[in-house]
Amino acid sequence: MNVHPVILAHPVILASASPRRRELLGQLGLCPAIVHPEIDETPLPDEFPTDYVLRLAIAKAHAISAPASALVIAADTTVDLGGQILGKPVDADDARAMLRNLSGRTHRVHTGVALQLGGATAAEVVTTLVTFVPLTDAAIEWYVGTGEPLDKAGAYAVQGAGGVFVQRVHGSVSNVVGLPLHTVLRLAGDLGVTLLG
Repeated sequence: MNVHPVILAHPVILASASPRRRELLGQLGLCPAIVHPEIDETPLPDEFPTDYVLRLAIAKAHAISAPASALVIAADTTVDLGGQILGKPVDADDARAMLRNLSGRTHRVHTGVALQLGGATAAEVVTTLVTFVPLTDAAIEWYVGTGEPLDKAGAYAVQGAGGVFVQRVHGSVSNVVGLPLHTVLRLAGDLGVTLLG
């Protein structure tokens, strides 16, 4: 499918180094400038997963230097299993442990989304329920061997090989990938920006 570039009145900056978020915006015909914000992503003591992703998304949007005319899009995604934040695994053993915990269970994927234009910010958290099939040790070893889990929150990528473990998704699929597009469009509209031609 060919997507024609959208000509916008406001330049778009994606405050994320995630290629998946860039690809999702590309589905809308957007070609944002990429700026990687440097912030501390350590959860606060007893911080709820939804509060965590919202705080980080807003911090990312505010952390970059952008012209007042630019629309900044920032996001942070985490996997929430029973209230526990599952970030990116530190190593292969950590990935194995996360996948064993997700096996045969339903978890939540939260993405905090923050859009900034000039001095105005619009932000929201989107939650999707994801159910995994039961995983065998062999399946976990195969997946960890692909290397894919090592830089993914919750140690899996729904849009990659990890998608074979997903039995059911209730809610936004693009949210699980890392950027709920419907929410980006609505928040942009709240700031007076139309992202679709």
